[in-house]
Amino acid sequence: MYFFRKKDPNRPTSFNLKVMHTINAIAIVMFIGGIIFYLLKTLVFKSR
Repeated sequence: MYFFRKKDPNRPTSFNLKVMHTINAIAIVMFIGGIIFYLLKTLVFKSR
């Protein structure tokens, strides 16, 4: 399977791939933050 392959040391590192992974990580963090904010807003501040 693809996930269990070792990194090829001869393969050049791609700037585009690094940027894509950075943007993907930021999007995941923002999505989780949005879910936490929504849950806090509906559960904690609902009683007011």
